[in-house]
Amino acid sequence: MILKTSKFLKMTLVILLLLNVMVDNSVKAQSLKKSPADLVYPLLDAANSRWFYFSSATRPFGMVNLSPDMGLGGTWDSGYRYDMDTINFFSHIHAWQLSGIPVLPTTGEFKGHLGPQVYGSAYSHDKEVVETGYHAVELETYDIKAELTSTTRVGFHRYTYPAKKNKHVLLDLGTLLGPSGTESGFAKQVKKTEIEGYALMEPTRRRPKSTYVYYVIQFDTSFGTMQAWKDGELLGKTKKFEGENGGVYVGFEGEEAQTIQMKVGISYTSIEQARLNIETELPHWDFDRTRKEAYDDWNNWLSKIEIEGGTEKQQSRFYTDLWHALQGRRIISDASGTYCDMTGETPKTKQIPVDTNGKPKFNHYNSDAFWGAQWTINSLWHLVYPEVTEGFVNSMLNMYDDGGMIPRGPAGGNYTYVMTGASSTPFIVSAYMKGIRGFDIEKAYEGMKKNALPGGIMSKSGYEHNTSKGGGLEYYIDKGYVPYPLSNKKYGYHMEGTMQTLEYSYQDWCLAQLAKDLGKQSDYDMFIKRAGNYKNVFDSSIGWMRTKNIDGKWHEPFDILQFHHGFVESNSVQATWFVPHDMQGLFNLMGGKEKAAKTLNQQFHIAHPHNFVSHNFRPDSFVKEQRKRTWLNYGNQPSMQVGFVFNYAGQPWLTQYWTREVVEKIYSDLDPHHGFNGDEDQGLMGSLSVLLKMGIFEMHGGADVKPYYDLGSPLFDKVTIHLNSKYYSGDEFVIETTNNSSKNRYIQSSTLNEKPLEKAWFYHDELVKGGKLLLNMGDKPNKDWGSKVESLPPSMSKE
Repeated sequence: MILKTSKFLKMTLVILLLLNVMVDNSVKAQSLKKSPADLVYPLLDAANSRWFYFSSATRPFGMVNLSPDMGLGGTWDSGYRYDMDTINFFSHIHAWQLSGIPVLPTTGEFKGHLGPQVYGSAYSHDKEVVETGYHAVELETYDIKAELTSTTRVGFHRYTYPAKKNKHVLLDLGTLLGPSGTESGFAKQVKKTEIEGYALMEPTRRRPKSTYVYYVIQFDTSFGTMQAWKDGELLGKTKKFEGENGGVYVGFEGEEAQTIQMKVGISYTSIEQARLNIETELPHWDFDRTRKEAYDDWNNWLSKIEIEGGTEKQQSRFYTDLWHALQGRRIISDASGTYCDMTGETPKTKQIPVDTNGKPKFNHYNSDAFWGAQWTINSLWHLVYPEVTEGFVNSMLNMYDDGGMIPRGPAGGNYTYVMTGASSTPFIVSAYMKGIRGFDIEKAYEGMKKNALPGGIMSKSGYEHNTSKGGGLEYYIDKGYVPYPLSNKKYGYHMEGTMQTLEYSYQDWCLAQLAKDLGKQSDYDMFIKRAGNYKNVFDSSIGWMRTKNIDGKWHEPFDILQFHHGFVESNSVQATWFVPHDMQGLFNLMGGKEKAAKTLNQQFHIAHPHNFVSHNFRPDSFVKEQRKRTWLNYGNQPSMQVGFVFNYAGQPWLTQYWTREVVEKIYSDLDPHHGFNGDEDQGLMGSLSVLLKMGIFEMHGGADVKPYYDLGSPLFDKVTIHLNSKYYSGDEFVIETTNNSSKNRYIQSSTLNEKPLEKAWFYHDELVKGGKLLLNMGDKPNKDWGSKVESLPPSMSKE
């Protein structure tokens, strides 16, 4: 009995030890779990895309986006380019039509006056670290380790120089820089540790006026002298430089190895504000502290959505997409709230209203178009970052006060008239409908209505700065469609009548919803009637949207796959589905829900071999001349919504199947040569990817009087959305799946807050109260779930 007890005690001790080890390992595993900021992969698609795409040393929506530049000029093929072998400099602004303040540390004989093609440095990705808020790289030509981080408006540099070499830092005030050249520059030595000045950036086709970028550069180490160059010739020592095609540089004395730190504060209003931005945001010289603060800042923003399940690669891609959704559209106001109004003949410095603590109530922003935002940031920002939405709306209304028009894509305080229509209307309407009310809704309505009438922004085609004819709005109001061709004269870009008609119809529907909610009945009647104008460009004889000339005759001959020619960045077969507000009305034109679903399903099958894209970076096997003759394009905005059309046709299993295919084919790569298969477009495609992986979408863009979410097929086992208590009553909303996998992508049944959900959509107000959506998944479609007529999402028309 004693022996048996002894053995039992030994076995018990062994079991307890094993359990302790298991618990300890579990705790370690939890402690080693990567945070969202750790999972971000900034090098995604870094070999491709545009000037403003790449980010590393920046904050969410940061005025400063500090990173190396390999490509020099142009909207495309510029900025950080992974496959280029030379870093020309580190510049501080990578934004929509904005650039500025390129610097580079060098050693040895100074070559800055010879241009970046000569003074640039070799580097290796093996000696490069790229993280959220931090970038480090060895400049091999100069044997310098360069480290970069930032606050919102200040770039922070740390350069480690080798021993026994001359040490310099140059500022190029004459170089071509992304979308624009440097028209002229000014630099003044304030003291042995500080330089101040400005760069005047040339106008562009899109941004019609020259733009000042003011700067203050401070060093933690005194430099010996400031010297200058102009037109390729060294000018020697100076206390001040002003002019074209030149720059300045400072030298540091001593032969010992040395670490030198540098702050670069920028402003679009004045040198004084650039200095104040430094004093406000970066009063110390602790580089590692700032790097950690940048990391923590990003981690806090990204942690608003928590995911569980999936592979580490899938999680990394998710947070990388979310990272992109929170930048590109950048702050242009100072820490004090001053900003530059460029809507008039001359620049004016103005002040954003401040709160009781003296802090600006919102930021002023620079942004590409909101073209496609109805299916991306409308949903993501409004739900997860409503404070960002509110700031952007107030920024738009601020510009309305200044220039008399709500913009669709401002650059540096300029109107750009980028793309077409009134793309900011769905954004503002959906914000209001979702309870984001910290702005003047009557002013917003006034501005949006003005945009929808002759002389408003709908009257302007892309980049139409001096006239208001290319939008064809008068024809749209009078004839019910925008003709193609509209005129022999090119007033602007994107004069694509059929697509303009489709966009205007949807935007009119959005404005009609707001008019209805505000009790403006006559306006509602006008805009809801105009919302049906899409029917006037549908040709029932071919079953597609078609171009119609000024005399009301269909265009002959007509090629449904021809790119442009009446369709903005798309073709007839892609654009036909651009009737988000009235899917049932479109189905009626196409011969019913079943026929429409069959047609679209065939489009997906045809598009599958080329991965549903047609933009710039296709596989070599995809014949070049066929790239734009495609049936769908998830590499750009016009096709974003098509996967969710099946929900409205009573076949939600096809939405679940095809949206999951899109995720796997397009939004799953994690390397420098792939990622968005086209143009990420300042957070639009990143937001779309995030929403698809969460399994939610908004066909109507959230502009209904009572907004709702369409359901897809979530990628992860669990998604937790942490709600902002200032705007929403709930704490968090959870989307959870069971038995989920690539094969098991079909919803079998669902519950919302433990009550059966028999439809493929649910209301926004149900989500923001907090709760849980549970989706039980399987490998075969449940064709009874969400398919009944009474369960279908709303449309403007009836069957």
